[in-house]
Amino acid sequence: MIRLRISEDALGDLEDGFRFYEAQEAGLGDYFISCLRADIERLRISGGIHRIVYEDYYRSLSRTFPHAVFYTLEGDDLTIWAVIDCRRDPDWIRRHLSDG
Repeated sequence: MIRLRISEDALGDLEDGFRFYEAQEAGLGDYFISCLRADIERLRISGGIHRIVYEDYYRSLSRTFPHAVFYTLEGDDLTIWAVIDCRRDPDWIRRHLSDG
């Protein structure tokens, strides 16, 4: 089974998403975290089947929110590096991944 590791940067991205959605409506931030947690947990089974979109980063799209989980896979070790809103500028996304 694949082992998951979530980087500090990805945790920060999740926190940013929580704050954004919570500001839209009370409780929506919790729903966001719950949905993204389920998307991330599914990577234990589906990790590595997604398309590589930048350097060696795979991209898994959230089922509920317009967010993508960017990760790398080495053997059975999957590291999540970023959780990014897909509505962002693609250049910003590449810079964010390069800085991580």
